[in-house]
Parts: sequence; C-alpha cells; structure tokens
Amino acid sequence: MWNFAGRQNDIQGHGYDQYGFKEMTEGNWLSGIKFIDEARLGDQDNLPDSLTLNKARNKYYMLPLLLGLFGLIYHYKNHKKDFWIVMILFIMTGIAIVFYLNQYPFQPRERDYAFAGSFYAFTIWIGLGVLAVTDLLRRSLPLSLSAIISSLLCLLTVPVLMAKENWDDHDRSGRYFARDFAYNYLNSCAPNAILFTNGDNDTFPLWYAQEVEGIRTDVRVVNLSYLGADWYIEQMERKTYESDPLPMTLTREKYRQGNREIVHIITRLNGYTDLKQAIDFLADDDPRTKQLPNINERVDYLPNKRFSIQVDSAKVIENNTIRPEMVNKLVSPVRFEINKRYLTKNHLMVFDFLATNNWERPIYYAITVSSDNYLNLESYFQVHGLAYRIVPLKSDNISYFRGSIDTKTMYNNMINKFEWGEMDNPDIYIDENVMRMLSNFRNSFATLSQELIKENKNDSAKIVLDKCLELMPNKTVRFDVFTISMVESY
Repeated sequence: MWNFAGRQNDIQGHGYDQYGFKEMTEGNWLSGIKFIDEARLGDQDNLPDSLTLNKARNKYYMLPLLLGLFGLIYHYKNHKKDFWIVMILFIMTGIAIVFYLNQYPFQPRERDYAFAGSFYAFTIWIGLGVLAVTDLLRRSLPLSLSAIISSLLCLLTVPVLMAKENWDDHDRSGRYFARDFAYNYLNSCAPNAILFTNGDNDTFPLWYAQEVEGIRTDVRVVNLSYLGADWYIEQMERKTYESDPLPMTLTREKYRQGNREIVHIITRLNGYTDLKQAIDFLADDDPRTKQLPNINERVDYLPNKRFSIQVDSAKVIENNTIRPEMVNKLVSPVRFEINKRYLTKNHLMVFDFLATNNWERPIYYAITVSSDNYLNLESYFQVHGLAYRIVPLKSDNISYFRGSIDTKTMYNNMINKFEWGEMDNPDIYIDENVMRMLSNFRNSFATLSQELIKENKNDSAKIVLDKCLELMPNKTVRFDVFTISMVESY
C-alpha cells in the first residue's frame, strides 16, 4: 500500500502502541481520498504541521494500485499460464517472505525492502494495465490513437504523480548528515583513541569518513557487533592507517573460533580482582584453571564479578586522560562490578583492552551504544561530545548522560569543531532516523548548557543554547520534549 496507494509519513509504526490502541499517526498507508482515509485514520482536516508537512506524506490516490489490479485481471483473462508465473513470483517474494522471516516488531528500521521482489512483480501488472487501457479504448477509437491516449493517461496518473509526490523525500542533494555525524563522532575523541560503536548506523559512516575522506585515521573504530568474530579481532591486532594495533593479552589461539565463546562468571574470590590478573587467569591453559568442584568438564571462567583497574595518577595527568584541575577527584583503583553470569567474546575482548591498555590510549563509547554494552562502567564515563571517555573519575550522575561531563572539552567540540550539515535548510529531507539523532543532539546541547550554568558560566551556556536554536530551528527540527530543558536554561 505504501508503494502503490500512498503513505502517511516516515514514522516507523508497529500497528498498535504499548496500551493496545491502534497507532493512528505512525507510518500507515494513506490514499489521499478523504472518505477512505478518515474511515481508518480519523479526521484529516485539522492535522498538526508535524504530520501535514512531513515530506514522506505521499498521496497516490490509489491510482498505481488500481492500474496494477486492472493489469492483473487483464493478464489472467488473456494469458493464464503467464499470469500464474507472475503470481507465483508475487506470492513467493511477498506473502511467503512475510511468513518465512516472521519479523518481530520494533525493528531498527522499516523492513519493507525485504519484499522488493513482490513490488517488481506488481509493476509487471501495472505495465500490462497500460495495455488493458489501450484494449478498452480500442473499442471506440483507432488502435494508434488509443495507444497514445492510454500511454499519456497512464504516464500522468502513475509515474508522473509518483515522481511529484516522492521527489522531496527521495532527493539526497545537499544531505550530508551521515558524513557530518561521523566527523563529529571521530572528533569527539582524543588522538590515537579507541572508539566502541555498535551496529550499522553507528559504524559505516565512520568507516566512510576514514577510508574515503581521511578524517581522523588515528582513531580505531571497534564495532562491538563484530568483535565476537575471530577474523575481526585479528584485524584489531594490525595497524590501520595512523591507528596502532589494539592492546591485547589474549593471543590468536586463545580467541579463535570455538575458544572462549562464552566465559562464565563464577565468584570464587572475595573483594576485587585486578582485571589484568583476571585476564591472565583466563588466558592460562593450565587444566587447574579450568576445573571447578563437582564439574568434570573444562570451563572457561573468571573467578570474580568484582574487578579493579590500577591507575597511575602521574600518567593519566601527563597523557591528558584527566586535566590537572581534576586530580583531587581521581579514583584509584577504578572498581566496578558486573551483573552478568557470563561474558560473550565481544565483551571479553573489551575487558582485555581495558586490562592491557594501562591508560595509554583513550577509550571511548559512542553515545548511541546501548547500555548493555557498558559492563557497568558508566560511573567512570565522561562526555566529550558524541562519545563517552572512560576516565578514573567516578560520578553517579543520573541525567540524560552517564557519568560526568567535561564541559571545557564538550563546549569546544560542539561549538568550535563539529560540523552539522544543513539542518536549518527546509529543502533538505530529514527522515525519522536523522530526526531521532537530531533530537538526541538537541538534548546534548541542553544538558551541556545546564552543566555550564551549574559552573556559573552563563555566557557560555547562552552561546550553547543559541547555537542549538540556530542549527535546529523549529521549522526543520520540530520542538520536542528536550526543548523544555532549553527553556528552563534560558
């Protein structure tokens, strides 16, 4: 229906909300024919601008659908064998795929592309629909005239109409959000940093920025989704551009496929265990390190759920892990406890990097990485822009950001260094994915301003707020719940 009847907007819908009510405003099909739409979606006369001005609100008046159905009937009546070949293609690449994939709700993005084959099949019938209209006109008009009229009529009512409706939400000219966001993630990091990301949207733009444009090739991007694969871990052992190999204790035979896929957490020690010693224990292939009472099989495990990382205060100040004025808040050792019964290999490798790094290289998490990857380290996070740096400073901050905020670094990054594309340009299409990111960035500005106010830096806070409104005006990035805290800061 999206492809051949019309689309309400680009907001991802799941059919019903958490309370069991039908989602009336999120990603439904929409024809543009008032009585049909109102029967399903309610009154269409007094909708807010957030719906009516959505560039993905495309009305086809069901014309492509009707032409396709006309062609389907014409095909069945005139060439049944051919018809069933196309119908089987349509079913197997459409409804059958629905059953085969059985997609669960709340996907990371809309998955309609999974059924693209069925769309191709249906467009065959749209093409035959033109022939059907020609045949219909032939009953009262000469063949050549009926062919010309049917071609022009169908051209105007289907592809031309669809091009008109679709152009603004398919035009990518001037749209550099992904590239600029990647630039900002990389430039949130100190030199020679390690940046943990998670998933396609986090990672692929960063790879592009480094591979194609040569942006911050000293930063090693580590995709946590891939880090469970031995071939990817092996890549981390190599120098890439300006980025040195990652610090690791586990050698190739220790992490190759089939080894330490799951590492159990079995508490056999009291207090906190030094993380480096824990990794050395795990790496040891002595049978005595793999045996547990009353268990006859080999078990890879860590003997504690509480860990510590030693901190050399002189080193972390010298290499700018923390600024000298923060030294009175320095925590040594860093202590944390994980609430998991086991570690998967990707999390084990993060442990290895932390244990082996010895505060030599800056280690960051992108702010979009899900919290289940934090390993309970968020008390030691410090926001530097679009990334959290792990620092030997403890904070129990429970605001939007985890850990503490380095206002000096974050201000310099967000005001002076970052690039923001043309978010204020109403002609550029901002889809739901980008809009969600921009909403998060607006909250970053708001939170930074609040922290600056706490530090009695009101002039800087106002610059931050003004910059946010300049970059993300209401005409392009609609005001949302995060705007409330901006109002309070003003």
